[in-house]
Amino acid sequence: MAIETVRTTRTSFDLKSASLPVVAVVLKTTDTAVLTAELALRMADAPGFFDNDPVLIDLGPVREADSPLDFPAIMALLRSHRTMPVAVRGGNTAQMQAALAAGLTAAPEAGPVRTERRAPVASAPVPAPAPGPQEQPSQDLSEPPVVGLHTVVIDKPLRSGQQVYARGADLVVLAMVSFGAEVIADGNIHVYAPLRGRAMAGARGNIHARIFTTCMEPQLVSIAGIYRTTEVAIPVEILGQPAQVRLDGEKLLIERL
Repeated sequence: MAIETVRTTRTSFDLKSASLPVVAVVLKTTDTAVLTAELALRMADAPGFFDNDPVLIDLGPVREADSPLDFPAIMALLRSHRTMPVAVRGGNTAQMQAALAAGLTAAPEAGPVRTERRAPVASAPVPAPAPGPQEQPSQDLSEPPVVGLHTVVIDKPLRSGQQVYARGADLVVLAMVSFGAEVIADGNIHVYAPLRGRAMAGARGNIHARIFTTCMEPQLVSIAGIYRTTEVAIPVEILGQPAQVRLDGEKLLIERL
């Protein structure tokens, strides 16, 4: 009885899954003229914020709008600010069809935002002890349970052009983040060295995330999409000092530690 064997040959490529950070542009109006004016005003304060970054257009806030969206015009507008619109999500059936016809791809709907009261870097969630014979486990229904984040640790300097994204995690950097380098985390960012590049915490909307560094000299800091660049000077009593960045409502605060 003959046994056939299949020869495995080496191919010139591999297919692997990949997760890449993208910037989400959440549209709150269908008026392209208003969007053009407000985006130009915001980008005037941060001319170097984008560097051909991929962009996801989020239509959640305009899903029920009656007026149509001009996707070719919106995509051209975003490209004019050095971004690359690649995907769309959150729209109604007509909006999604128009977006796909314009060349965008459908992205999965956004998952729930992880929130936290505290996010200690080096600790893991500790399970509660099992209830005794006479005890009943308590349940707090007033708010969703806190989900602990794991931690990504980088112990080498990050040079200009390098980027690290801690997806679903806190990020700890034990060496310098140089000007032109970028650190991104869905949770907190800790830099135990000079922070001179761009740091973006709470990248998926976590408004409780914070940025900590032993030497605050950033090119840009951002929490949950609210950012501050070198166009707004850091006070001299904070510049170069141990400091933190946090949100107070929609205001970004930089405070000395």
